[in-house]
Amino acid sequence: MRRPASIINTIFLIAACGHPALGLAQNRPENTPPACPMPAEVVGVHLYGAWQARWDGVAEAATLTLWRSEDYPDGLRGIIRRGAGAAATEVLVSAEVDQATFAMEESRDGRVISATWSGAFTEQSCGKEIRGQWTDSATRTERAFVLRKLGGWQ
Repeated sequence: MRRPASIINTIFLIAACGHPALGLAQNRPENTPPACPMPAEVVGVHLYGAWQARWDGVAEAATLTLWRSEDYPDGLRGIIRRGAGAAATEVLVSAEVDQATFAMEESRDGRVISATWSGAFTEQSCGKEIRGQWTDSATRTERAFVLRKLGGWQ
């Protein structure tokens, strides 16, 4: 008995879909950032989400939230929230990662830089901890900072 070509083609296509090599182009390792990057492998996408910010000599922590910048595809935008309730303040930030170095600027009014952050990713933290120096632009006050990624964010 002879089968129509359309049935044979259908069987061939169904069998081919189960082949493990198909569809790998979209999932190639070079297209996916490492799950636990070394400091030199950290890219912007690793920083998306919520972070806890702490400064030496400051008791209260702040929350930093970062997302992809619409203006600069490799850059980040975000907000630092300090305090709680009616006393809480939010400050705009712009950040980037370049060769294992983290740089961020914050602005109280959205135009003038009010502080800068310069840091590095700690070894073995999978890009989830950054340590560095925060500098107030007006007073030139410097404080060491630690940023730690909060759970639940990938």
